[in-house]
Amino acid sequence: MIKRIWHGWTTPDNADRYFKILSGTVIPGIKAMSLPGFLGIEVLRRDHVNEVEFATIMTFKSIDDIVAFQGPDYARSHVPDAARAVLARWEETASHYQVMTLTNPVEP
Repeated sequence: MIKRIWHGWTTPDNADRYFKILSGTVIPGIKAMSLPGFLGIEVLRRDHVNEVEFATIMTFKSIDDIVAFQGPDYARSHVPDAARAVLARWEETASHYQVMTLTNPVEP
C-alpha cells in the first residue's frame, strides 16, 4: 500500500472556501474516476498565524495505480483550477510512502 501526501496553503480568509472546493468538487471528481487501486483520501488542516495548511493523504494499493491516475510523471501535483484559485501556494509534487504497518483506529 502507498500513501500519496501533498500540502497546500491558503490565507485564513480562503481556508473554508478551499475546503468546500476540495470536499465538494475535487474529491468527488477523483472518486468519480473509479481509479483502480484507489482506497481513499484523508484531509488534514492546521491553522497557523497568517496561513492555513492543508495536507491530503491518498491511499493506493500500488505505485502502478498512482501512475494510472497521474501518468508517468506520477509525483506531479493534481491541483484543479478551482483549487488553484484559492490556494496561496502548494507543493508542485506529492511524496509517496510505502505503508509498512497498519493498525485499526482505537474505538473512543
